[in-house]
Amino acid sequence: MGRGGSGGAGGRSSGPAPVRRLGLLVFGAVFVILFAVVAIAQGIGQPSVPSGDVVIVEDAPGDTGAITEAEFQRGLEQTAVQAGLEEVPKPGDEQYEDLRETTLGSLLDTVWIQGQAEEMGISATPKEVTAEFKTLKDQNFESGAEYREFLKGSKFTQADVDERVKLQLLSTQVQEEITAGAPAPSESEIEGYYDAAKSTQLTQPATRDARIVANDDKKKAGEAKARLEKDSSAASWGKVAKKYSADPAAKENGGLQTGLAEGAVEEPLNEALFNAPQGKVEGLVKGPGGYFVFEVEDVTPENVQTLAEARPQIESTLSQQAEQDAFAKFVGNFGSTWRSRTFCAPDYLNERCANFKGDGRPAAAPPACYEANPEGGVPDACPAPVFQLIPALPGSVSLLAPKGQPLAQRPRPTGLEPVDDSAELPTAPTAPPVSP
Repeated sequence: MGRGGSGGAGGRSSGPAPVRRLGLLVFGAVFVILFAVVAIAQGIGQPSVPSGDVVIVEDAPGDTGAITEAEFQRGLEQTAVQAGLEEVPKPGDEQYEDLRETTLGSLLDTVWIQGQAEEMGISATPKEVTAEFKTLKDQNFESGAEYREFLKGSKFTQADVDERVKLQLLSTQVQEEITAGAPAPSESEIEGYYDAAKSTQLTQPATRDARIVANDDKKKAGEAKARLEKDSSAASWGKVAKKYSADPAAKENGGLQTGLAEGAVEEPLNEALFNAPQGKVEGLVKGPGGYFVFEVEDVTPENVQTLAEARPQIESTLSQQAEQDAFAKFVGNFGSTWRSRTFCAPDYLNERCANFKGDGRPAAAPPACYEANPEGGVPDACPAPVFQLIPALPGSVSLLAPKGQPLAQRPRPTGLEPVDDSAELPTAPTAPPVSP
């Protein structure tokens, strides 16, 4: 079974048609490894990589532990197709190096995932693979001819696709087993979350539905108010708004605005609106938008969820956080364990090999950042060898996206000195993705 190539979860929005199909069937980077660049010195007794192989992985199941040069070359061709290249660049070319890393990452993902699944007693039967493949094929290809065209253009065989489907099944089962072991939130955790979120997330502010008419001319606004004081029915508001309102939307809906929370309209109208009684025409209020006439039609008081009402939401959030933490811990152990078992030939060394000897510098850093007197001067942006920890949005972590969706940055506290963002800190190195 071939192990070469790479693909990614994605739609049909970019790249050659075969590559888009590949993106739909190959289903994304199975694992993204969260380890930092740590130099591991080559020790006595490390196995040598036999001639004809590029990588050997100890304790891998069956014959999957040896990645041959032929498998690598074939994977390189598939990766080039996904990158939109007609042929593989020559070694030494910058594009070649990128393709090389992507291909090696995809091949290692294949071995590591299968090895981890076997150690956990997880498997995917040929029947399960066939059923999953049929579902995905039916979802993403309109005909057998279209699928065959995909295979031809992508340089994938049916065996390659079946293997990727199998990896997807294994990945899903691994994640499910890890997250199933996450502890349920305790009563004290639920109550603590409720107390912290009660005044913000769990409180629906008071709102008002009001009819509002504004006009730059004080006299016309006064005429509008006089008419409404005689008849403030919805029909009357509709006629008055059409004649006097400067707002096109108000002309169409009788000036009605619903669900206005405090602060939703400009001052001093906001204060007047939230201090006015219900059902009485008020004005004139002078503001930046002119002279306002308004009437509060309905008032919805503030609503604070009780602990009983909020419990399902809180339990779900805390459970997702626990699952995310359990999975992140697993991924860290997974990476270090399988890295310690992976040995690469000299021409194929990278951070995922136990015999890789790094210098502690970020891989993306320009060499000139570390030269004493670089020609042309020091680059404007030299990343520091520090890895940025970015928390993920609860519930967004998955086996195919272990970093999850980055949590939004909070506002900078008042008085805190601004930070120079011109030099971006590198994120932790990842397993090369299999997306095109």
